[in-house]
Amino acid sequence: MTSFYSEEELKSIGFKSFGKNVLISRKTSIYSPEKISIGNNVRIDDYCIISGDITIGNYIHIAAYCALFGSMGIEMKDYSGLSMRCTILSATDDYGGNYLIGPMMEEGTTNVTGGRVVIEKYATCGAHSLVMPNITIGEGAVTGAMSMVNKTLLPWGIYLGIPAKRIKDREKGLLKFV
Repeated sequence: MTSFYSEEELKSIGFKSFGKNVLISRKTSIYSPEKISIGNNVRIDDYCIISGDITIGNYIHIAAYCALFGSMGIEMKDYSGLSMRCTILSATDDYGGNYLIGPMMEEGTTNVTGGRVVIEKYATCGAHSLVMPNITIGEGAVTGAMSMVNKTLLPWGIYLGIPAKRIKDREKGLLKFV
């Protein structure tokens, strides 16, 4: 037995779809697999949480301890990736004080808002990055470690900080490999 699920085990999980060469750690927590699509050549490491409406493209690595909370949708396009301990949120509670907070509250007592998160081709989030709901990380954009993304990031930039700010352009040399 390896630390990754076999193809037969992946079939039994009940994903919406999954491709070839998919390596998912047995230590990954998967919720609502019927809403999760996974492409080819994808690796998801130990202690990740994958939950909700999620589409993962091809040639993607999701490092250990990442959390993708996709109740309003998350899409990772080809060649994108997440370094360890990234959190992607597609929805969030209203913390302003006029509503209760949490999934166990009675209907009508919370105010959950958000929207789809899209991580475009060749984009990567550095370790411990947080991506808030309703955001697009543009093609080729990257975030440095411990960045908080609270607005859409333009393509081919390097972003750092809380909140993430563009510090310089990113080279496009990697495109020669694809």
